[in-house]
Amino acid sequence: MARSLITAVLLVLALYLGLGLALFIFQRSLIYFPQPRAIGGPDRLLMLPVTDQQVAVTVRPLASPKALIYFGGNAEDVSRSLPDFAEAFPDHALYLLHYRGFGDSSGKPSEEAIQQDALELFDKVHALHRDIAVVGRSLGSGVAIRLASQRPVAHLVLVTPYNSVLELAQHQFPIFPVRWMLQDKYESWRYARTLQVPTLVIAAERDEVIPRWSTEKLIRQFKPDVVRVEVIPGAGHNDIGERPEYLRLIRDGL
Repeated sequence: MARSLITAVLLVLALYLGLGLALFIFQRSLIYFPQPRAIGGPDRLLMLPVTDQQVAVTVRPLASPKALIYFGGNAEDVSRSLPDFAEAFPDHALYLLHYRGFGDSSGKPSEEAIQQDALELFDKVHALHRDIAVVGRSLGSGVAIRLASQRPVAHLVLVTPYNSVLELAQHQFPIFPVRWMLQDKYESWRYARTLQVPTLVIAAERDEVIPRWSTEKLIRQFKPDVVRVEVIPGAGHNDIGERPEYLRLIRDGL
């Protein structure tokens, strides 16, 4: 009896350790889902040299003081937003970043690599346009908010944002010490507290990916006079961009 109990305990422990090891090794495969670029020819593509990689940016060049930089979700081909953005923002030059491993970008995605690429892109864009709006959706909301804490962003729009990817992972895998395992934490709350830039948060009423508590927790980190919140009725996490209010709200927030 005792031997059977010990064997069962050892099997459970081995299973736990094996699952934990797999979670640690493949964690970035659970965060990033690279997509190929579907829209735009060479005239719609900027290749940004960063360290030892080449990062692709889908662009709509425009000789204007205004520009919009867009950071998409973890499984998004940002080039697909180009036609709608071009129509909605006729007076803005457009720059849509393909994360490393996405579109024509080389390398592998990670939080620090993406953040460095975002800074490089902003500095390049800022040399051409003095008024830069930054829009981040889902995973990209974490990229956008951290960028806004480091550079002179004119307007910030966060679509279906989260307080912290670390918190979401802890909620998803409560039996594992995620805090010590997770490499890309995307702790947006750290940067929200310091922001002075006018910020619009757009939430989906029926978001099935980012829990409402996470979005609301992030909103509470902002100074009240900095942030405005809009909820799109009936919208889900993945179809919010198809709602007619979506682009109108972003346009009104710039």
